[in-house]
Amino acid sequence: MTWNPVTGCVKISQGCKHCYAERMAKRLQAMGSSRYPDGFKPTLHEDLVERPLQWQKPRTVFVNSMSDLFQEAVPLEFIQRVFKTMAASPQHTYQVLTKRAGRLAKLSSRLPWPANVWMGVSVEDSRVLHRIDDLRRVPAAVRFLSCEPLIGPLSKLDLTGIHWVIVGGESGPKARPMMEKWAQDIREQCEEHHIAFFFKQWGGVRKDKFGREMNGRTYDAMPKRRIVPISAMALA
Repeated sequence: MTWNPVTGCVKISQGCKHCYAERMAKRLQAMGSSRYPDGFKPTLHEDLVERPLQWQKPRTVFVNSMSDLFQEAVPLEFIQRVFKTMAASPQHTYQVLTKRAGRLAKLSSRLPWPANVWMGVSVEDSRVLHRIDDLRRVPAAVRFLSCEPLIGPLSKLDLTGIHWVIVGGESGPKARPMMEKWAQDIREQCEEHHIAFFFKQWGGVRKDKFGREMNGRTYDAMPKRRIVPISAMALA
């Protein structure tokens, strides 16, 4: 499920060009949603920060599917409160994804990193490989890459310290094509380094038509939940 204490964002790279969250926000604004009066303008939702504490049954939670927690518009204090909530609900597994890898690395020592928080960065093509280096500096129990939308080849990735890789093509209007070779190459690199590989979709305007099978099968590997020693955590 998703949890959106922040909505809205600002585009910073080519992976943002056809942002699905922006399209959805405009649709929700038109429908009169109280969460999107300003469309896709970055907005903090104070009333949602502690919402997961009300969920007793364990859930896998994608944090801020409609935003980026580490964008400059989100104050450190607010980010710390989001992390405090995640640390206080260890029954859930949280997946946090950002394109602001530099700010993530800068602030990581001021955040708690419990084992139930998985941290990832978006890597859509070779122009943003530096995000992986920033991610490696973060003491998260699970560090992952989201190569979606994959819009260029990513050969010879340095996967040191990475536990999971997700690959997917772009979907929706004006979707840019993903070459099969690009996806296969990443899969082979993951297999070589024994890293969990998840293939999400081929993408395209009709993602239901193209599906998510590769080589006649699906790839659904998930990383094992790791326990991080207290000494390795950056305590808030």
